[in-house]
Amino acid sequence: MNSLSFLNHDVERFPAPEFALSDPNGLLAIGGDLQPARLMAAYYNGIFPWFNADDPILWWSPDPRAVFVPGSIRVSRSTRKYLKKQPWHYTINTAFEAVVTGCAGPRNNQDGTWITDDIQDAYKTLHKNGNAHSIEVWQQGQLIGGLYGLAIGQVFCGESMFHTKTNASKAAMIMLHQHLLRNGFKLIDAQIMNPHLDSLGAKAIKRKDFIKLLQRFRDKEACSTSWQAGEVLIEL
Repeated sequence: MNSLSFLNHDVERFPAPEFALSDPNGLLAIGGDLQPARLMAAYYNGIFPWFNADDPILWWSPDPRAVFVPGSIRVSRSTRKYLKKQPWHYTINTAFEAVVTGCAGPRNNQDGTWITDDIQDAYKTLHKNGNAHSIEVWQQGQLIGGLYGLAIGQVFCGESMFHTKTNASKAAMIMLHQHLLRNGFKLIDAQIMNPHLDSLGAKAIKRKDFIKLLQRFRDKEACSTSWQAGEVLIEL
């Protein structure tokens, strides 16, 4: 039977994702904290936090789940042509905090952000621990786009992206796909399907199938130098 669990500060273990509510889709648990051990346990089991500033901490595992296979991103010919003309360069893990701040900024179609100060602090800690990573897009020394997420074995759990220049977030996604493909990753968790992800080639799969894939790849190692900070090249 589907039910909502309430977490306290002493328990890091989550209920199984199949117990998540169907309405709202995927809500599994309330409460707990954003300490590194709990966050890592969540992603390891296909669960992620998502809540507004005035809400308690809410934990989700929706059905279906949006995913990519690294390298499967769909990019139009016009976008590739546009990106080839841009004097942009790309880095990994050189400006994680700035990327998170950019992702937390106001959006045209949103009044606020779910990336609260507590969320930002939590993922910055995960980055310092070597678990959370970022892709950055630069133009003349200015950060114009990027994304961040967590690496769980050979799975990358995407969290958020932003851009201040047209197509900069798409460029970050292309860079992410190429980087993950080169370094032995097998799956990208994009969480909840939306029109933008659909346009880029994400697939919606059943939660039980996502969990099976996660369990298959979460304990396998990717390249040991996957997340070494520095500049990377994009192929267009």
